[in-house]
This record gives sequence, C-alpha cells and structure tokens, in this order.
Amino acid sequence: MDNSANELSRRVTITNDLGIHARSAAKIAKLVQNVKSNVWIIKDGIKADASSIIDILTLVCPKGSIITLKIDDQSDLGILNNLVQLIESGFGE
Repeated sequence: MDNSANELSRRVTITNDLGIHARSAAKIAKLVQNVKSNVWIIKDGIKADASSIIDILTLVCPKGSIITLKIDDQSDLGILNNLVQLIESGFGE
C-alpha cells in the first residue's frame, strides 16, 4: 500500500548560532518520542531518525543549514509543527 498521501514535510533553516548540537538534538528526540510513526530529518539527501540523538548529530547541521522534517503519518502533524517551531525559535537558546 502506498503511504505517500499520508507523508508530510517542512523545510526549515537552522537559526541558532551553535546549529544542532547535543542539547538541541536531545530536544528534538524528546519532542518526537510520542509519535505514531517515523519522523525524519533530511539534509543533503541524508535521512536521520529524529528520535535518535546520534542520528541527528551525524547530519552536521551548523547555523544556516536547510533541513527537511518529514513525518510518515498525518496524525503526527502537530508534532511536525512543534518541531518547526522549536527549530525556528533557535531551540530556546
């Protein structure tokens, strides 16, 4: 069965000076811990599991990086929107 109709994504730019580092990756992983399906972070064609701090850090996302956040299930739209807000706010740093 093709699930592409349920997939949603958003492009965001990393705005905080430190980029995505351990503390900010932990905030992302914590936010996605209650999703119904997978949440992905994609940078330069490389896909990382947003629930894994290590996976997120391997993307190496300094300030100014453009990433795509992708969910596999439309019921996780609220979490996708919260992720966008978290990143655009500079992770509250």
